[in-house]
Amino acid sequence: MSSIRMALASLISLFCFAFVMQQARAGDATANIPASPIGVWATENGFSHVKIEDCGGKLCGSLIWLKEPLNKEGKDKIDSQNPDPSLRSRKMLGLPLLNGFLSDGDGKVWSGGTIYNPDDGKTYSCKLTMQDPRTMKVRGYVGVSILGKTQIWNRVE
Repeated sequence: MSSIRMALASLISLFCFAFVMQQARAGDATANIPASPIGVWATENGFSHVKIEDCGGKLCGSLIWLKEPLNKEGKDKIDSQNPDPSLRSRKMLGLPLLNGFLSDGDGKVWSGGTIYNPDDGKTYSCKLTMQDPRTMKVRGYVGVSILGKTQIWNRVE
């Protein structure tokens, strides 16, 4: 009986070692993802993807994917709510949404920027806060940050 117990104990130890090594490798993969907003993000509702990139030393972002890119008539969705009539015919895909973000120094918080909401045609002050390399809080607000709304975006790329 003791040889069966020893074999079982060895098997359990081997399993535990394999599990720990797998978790360590998964952690390494996550560590390689930069804790920066630069990349492609799925918005909170999953209906769109936004690509954030460096635009002359500040971060900007545009809409690169829509779950439903066509309207009821089967045509490309456009920026119909824009307060500027000359911009209402812009296609939603490629639409600039984020503009002017600078790091607050630690690389986790990016502020001083704006976010455009094509649903209401308004532009809001915005702050981006990295929660971890794959998760970012996006806070849009008017005036002070307390008067706003937060979404959680998840990294796609």
